[in-house]
Amino acid sequence: MNHWIIAPVALPALAGVAVLLGARGSLRGQRLLGGLATAALLGIGILLMDQAYDGTVQAYALGAWPAPFGIVLVLDRLSAMMVLMTALVACCSLLYAITGPDSHGANFHALFQFQLMGLCGAFLTGDVFNLFVFFEVLLIASYGLLLHGGGRERVRAGLHYVVFNLVGSSLFLIGVGTIYGVTGTLNMADLAVKVPQVAPTDTTLLMFGALVLLVVFAVKAALLPLCFWLPRTYGSAAAPVAALFAIMTKVGIYSIVRVYTVAFGSEAGVAADVAQEWLWPLALLTLLVGTLGVLAARGLRTLAAYLVITSVGMMLTVVGLGSTASLGAAFYYMLHSTFALAAMFLLVDLIVLQRGEVAGRLVRAPAVRQPALLGGMFLVLAVALAGLPPLSGFIGKVLILSAALGAQPAVWVYAVVLTAGFMALVALSRAGSMVFWNVNRGSANPGDIVAPTVPRAEPARVAAVVVLLALVVAMSVFAGPVARFAYSTAAQLLRPDDYIEAVMNASPEGGDNVPAHGAGGR
Repeated sequence: MNHWIIAPVALPALAGVAVLLGARGSLRGQRLLGGLATAALLGIGILLMDQAYDGTVQAYALGAWPAPFGIVLVLDRLSAMMVLMTALVACCSLLYAITGPDSHGANFHALFQFQLMGLCGAFLTGDVFNLFVFFEVLLIASYGLLLHGGGRERVRAGLHYVVFNLVGSSLFLIGVGTIYGVTGTLNMADLAVKVPQVAPTDTTLLMFGALVLLVVFAVKAALLPLCFWLPRTYGSAAAPVAALFAIMTKVGIYSIVRVYTVAFGSEAGVAADVAQEWLWPLALLTLLVGTLGVLAARGLRTLAAYLVITSVGMMLTVVGLGSTASLGAAFYYMLHSTFALAAMFLLVDLIVLQRGEVAGRLVRAPAVRQPALLGGMFLVLAVALAGLPPLSGFIGKVLILSAALGAQPAVWVYAVVLTAGFMALVALSRAGSMVFWNVNRGSANPGDIVAPTVPRAEPARVAAVVVLLALVVAMSVFAGPVARFAYSTAAQLLRPDDYIEAVMNASPEGGDNVPAHGAGGR
């Protein structure tokens, strides 16, 4: 078996324990261990992407237990892409954190590693119950990370976040228990076999379990009407934590895509495509609500948080269309939005630190210390997030609109997506003008706000933002190869036969590599 598949789960787990036991009293030691582990995770992510790139599906049976009785991890194009994306954002977030934010509370680096363990485990698991387990791991770590640094606002946001997710976790168990009671399995590949064979008397319970899981994943993804926890939570978190949280909503989206194509896909009998009719209408409404929040935002952190909601609406709109083209567009846009939003949270913190007591509020204030540097980076991000050419946001939006052509809700998709893009442009232009243009320039008016002298942004913090911006630009320059990979990933996902065969035939002796025929290659 390919033991590298378990490395993205095992490495952060071991690193987190090592930080707690071996370097708890030394911040330098914690930074060293956390940095080495995160850099190694990036290397492993690149290796796994290379192994999955040609369409090979590999299953890893823990403890040599055959599926569906044991725990199984599965590597395909989609899981490899998600692990690599997580590692890239994590490296940039940690680089920013070790310049000071990690010292504002205890156990930051241990929690950071456990968060990575939960994220990578959720992307690699082939079992719905273990998806719940990894959800809980990443959520427990996120509770601590959210409260890192303390403060009344963070405690209040953390309380709402914890209560909301505890309810979601309870529903998750109800959904999982119902599906297990009906089918006798929670292995996704085995569910793909068992769900079409469910007796007619049990179909109501099956549909109930499937829809309860959809509600749970909608909570994690921040889909309307379950998205109102997100702005305050993300807006109050420390910058490197918020940047890492840019991946959190993607866990919900990934779970919807994975579970409702493998277990409840087109071959699932009465439960076939059970999520499709709900997704695109709710996603379009989510996109509208998120855009209105961006327009109404009175602070940079809140604006960035609502941009996360708009990205969720954009992605799930095309996921709800259910075609290869629409899923490919969603995957391309997922990569773009994750890198751009992580960069925005870090950049907003750099701006806030140079605006004195005004902080992130969108009011008139003295000019920032480095207007050319910060203003230039904000301009690039505004262009990308508003979907203007030539950056990846524009390319992703074109792919989304192209995928919607000929679909039943095409008119609604075009109307909402184009309107949302224009409104986002207005909001980002207003924010940029207020921060970098409409500033106090040494006025003697006593009513003017005068910021204290502030230091320049630390090079490591700037480097973290620049790397993420470089990824956004690289997605624009290499849009063709990235889009082709996204489409081949979608094609592989919608033809789950190879996934099912790899999982059900996984064994400790080998035989767990299955080429994905017809899904495209290098």
